[in-house]
Amino acid sequence: MNIQPNESYILDILKKLLDTPSPSGFTRDVMKIILSEAESLSIPFSQNEKGGALLTLKGKDSSRCIAISAHVDTLGAMVRAINSNGTLAITSVGGFMMNSIENEYCIIHTRSGKNYTGTILSSHPSVHVYSDAREYKRDEKNMEIRIDELVENKEDVQKLGISVGDYISFDARAVVTPSGYVKSRHLDDKASVAALFGLLESSRREGWTPRHDLVLLISNYEEVGHGAAWIPDGVHEMIAVDMGAIGDNLSCKETDVSICAKDSSGPYDYDMTGRLIELAKEINIPYVVDIYPHYGSDASAALQAGHNIRAALIGPGVHASHAMERTHKQAIFNTTKLLAAYVAGE
Repeated sequence: MNIQPNESYILDILKKLLDTPSPSGFTRDVMKIILSEAESLSIPFSQNEKGGALLTLKGKDSSRCIAISAHVDTLGAMVRAINSNGTLAITSVGGFMMNSIENEYCIIHTRSGKNYTGTILSSHPSVHVYSDAREYKRDEKNMEIRIDELVENKEDVQKLGISVGDYISFDARAVVTPSGYVKSRHLDDKASVAALFGLLESSRREGWTPRHDLVLLISNYEEVGHGAAWIPDGVHEMIAVDMGAIGDNLSCKETDVSICAKDSSGPYDYDMTGRLIELAKEINIPYVVDIYPHYGSDASAALQAGHNIRAALIGPGVHASHAMERTHKQAIFNTTKLLAAYVAGE
């Protein structure tokens, strides 16, 4: 089956997701978007105890169930301490290089609901002042947030209601270029979530039914390793949809759909991977098969938690993952097409 994704719909929901802060564990606001979209498509919505979303689509044959996962949580940080000079020390949420967030604008989300803007800087931020500014090591102990408020000391910051443990989100700065590139933070993995909604929208618009029951898991703790450690009972197969990495010893480009044969958790199911390769050829979409030694997925978490499933991993190619990322819209649309071919085909 070769569907035609609703391209404007996919890009619209992607922009909404990217513009909504959602570091791992702080995903209530973005889940409201997931709920709203599910309701607009008349897709049953529920949540697990961790706050992840479950969207279900009835198939022609309910003897088997296929799970498809993508994660809406992103990298971020928390307030680790309030410094005596009125800046904030941070601790990372998820794995990224500190230099990849240097000079980035951010939002501090307090537990009272107030938000404050700031900038993430090295504590030696100026070459005009610090002789070691260029070489100064970018790690957590040497990074701080300059708050956009009139604060000079710890007490001033505390009066704002900012506390240790408050979440910090990084500005996504999402842009779709005239040439079709999507550049933004957090395409890992909001590009894949948009592709999943493209699948659901296509089913409703074109009136096709999957061959087996589908459950879509939008997880919210993937970046810290346990997003899909729990999946519903009755799942037989699981496809994790996550970004394809680009770099040394990898074939993937930003216009490709990546089919991952093996990641740090080990090889994915041989038959599922082979079927995805065959379908990519049949519907004539650009794809590659790659191996990711520094990578894990929601399917990895589910397998390691002991679920009796087969699993595979695909996703749009994303350059500079966990930094300022970029993909191409065709990779997102073709991810939707490959998923539809897998779940709707005979």
